[in-house]
Order: sequence, then structure tokens, then C-alpha cells
Amino acid sequence: MVLIWTQFGVKNKNVNCKVRVMHRDDSSSSNSSSSGESSKSDQEVPCLAFKPAGKDFYKLLGLPVDSNEDDIKKAYRRMALKFHPDKNSDADAEDKFKEIAEAYEILTDPKKRGIYDQYGEEGLKNGNGVSTAGQGNAHRGAFHGDARGLAVVHDLLVSLEEVFSGCTKHIKISRSRLNPDGRSVRSEDKVLDVVVKKGWRAGTKITFPCEGDETPNNTPADVTFVLRDKKHTQYKRDGSNIVYTAKITLKEALCGCTVNVPTLDNRMMPLPSSDIIKPGSIRRLRGEGLPLPKSPVQRGDLVVEFQVLFPDRIPPQSREIIKHSLAKC
Repeated sequence: MVLIWTQFGVKNKNVNCKVRVMHRDDSSSSNSSSSGESSKSDQEVPCLAFKPAGKDFYKLLGLPVDSNEDDIKKAYRRMALKFHPDKNSDADAEDKFKEIAEAYEILTDPKKRGIYDQYGEEGLKNGNGVSTAGQGNAHRGAFHGDARGLAVVHDLLVSLEEVFSGCTKHIKISRSRLNPDGRSVRSEDKVLDVVVKKGWRAGTKITFPCEGDETPNNTPADVTFVLRDKKHTQYKRDGSNIVYTAKITLKEALCGCTVNVPTLDNRMMPLPSSDIIKPGSIRRLRGEGLPLPKSPVQRGDLVVEFQVLFPDRIPPQSREIIKHSLAKC
């Protein structure tokens, strides 16, 4: 016998499917057996639950498949706050956060959600379950978009001393929030505690999910702070190293000297040199720089760059002495 059935658009639920049982000796010209009973029969049997190929976005957000948009928004906010890398130090927190954001994007877009429910993650990649080799860019463009509001980005100026020790900055922001009627908005202020960890580099982003503006058609936007270095009076930053310019006289450069180098933690480190110091030459104080971002117990170097100050004029008598002294150099 042959079993024939067709099933479309079934979500992750157990359902009964209509199955037609046909015997191979059936023919189109004969509709009944000699006993008068039909040789074909329709039976209802339980079908296997449909499981989307790839990631289970409902499971990622801890939701049933029949969740509405409000349920999805609440679940995303809860999970995003739990796994945000700035608040969760687990090694896999960042990857989990990205998966949660992806799940939110898919399930809050009716078109994407419909495709996902029917064909799974592979359907989103291929486009309605049909292979689109050579047309991937077009389909990715068709599915591009965010149901969230536009992210708000702020520069956050930090001093090298703050990066050295780590700090928490309390930043007051103004944002729009929906009134209870769900249509009008109000303006309100909120203070965000921005934690800057030791050694973080300029360009590091700190994001607060859903803390920005809210409008009737969008969930609250994210607020992102981007670290920027304040200009320092003594140092320049080079990754986890800091560069200090030591100004010495020509006499010190030729005859040797000891330079006292200030450190970020307010110490003075003597740096003696008995050799000739050429303009632009450098010396390193190992481990006296900034903490390494991924291993704060380790530190970069304090790089001392020498600048030789030449005199504007030399008295004639001194000039002759110098000529004599340097005759063989």
C-alpha cells in the first residue's frame, strides 16, 4: 500500500493528519471490492510535531509558540538584561545575547515569523524554503530590518586614571516614554550607571537594552555609550601602553642623567642612563602601563620617549671647548 498526505504551515504542535490508504491493486475504474466495501480509506493519525530546522527562537526567549507580540517584547527585555555582556561575566553571555536579539528580531516581524514558523531558520536563509543560490544578497536585503527604535549613541569621555582603576559613571539621560493610553508620549529623565572596567580601550561600547526612546510603533530603543579618551597632560595612549615624553638637555643626553618618570598611580620612578641618549630614543618601564582589557592583572608598559633640548646659542669660548672635546667623535 501507499500512504499519501500533505501538510503545510504547522507550528510546533501535535496535530492529527488525514492519511489516505491506497492498495496497489486499486484502479480508477473500480471503486469497490466484491463485498461492496471501499478499497480506499481515510484515517486520522497523529503526526509528528513539526520542529524548525536550526535555532529554536521560541525556546531561546522561553516562550510558547502562540505568544503574542507583548509577550515577546517582555521576554526579550528580561533575557537581554540577564545576558547582556556588561552585566553578565559568563564566557558565553555575549553569544547568548546575540541569539536573543536575533530571536526578537525574527519573532516581532510578522513576515519573518510566518516564514520561520513554516520552514524554520533554514527557510529564512533560503527564502520560503526555496533554494536561492546566487540570490542570497537579495533575500537578506528583503528580510533586513529591526522592530526596535533607533539606538541612541553617546560619547563617554574617560581619563587614563579612570581606565587604570576602573570606575562607574552616573549619566542622566532624557528619553520619551509611552503614557498608559499607549498613544501619547511623555519626556522623563533617568540615571544610568555606566561601569567602565579596567583597561577598556577607546571605542568600547556599553549598551543598555531598551532604555532609550519609546514610541507607539516601536519597543524602546537601546542606549549605547562609546568610550573616548580624554586628552592627558602627561601621557599619550598606545593600546595598553602609555607614552611619556622626557625632556632632557644636550648635556644630559651626552653625559648621562637620571630622569624621574611619573606613573599613573602617583609614584616617581627613577630611570638612570649612563649611555648617550639620542633624540627620539625610547626606554620601557615594564608593567607600568594600563591593565590589559582581557587580563586586568597584567599591565602594558610605560614607554619613555626622550626629547633632547638643544641650546639656542653657545658662547664662543664654550664652542671651542666643545670642538676640542668632540674632535674624535
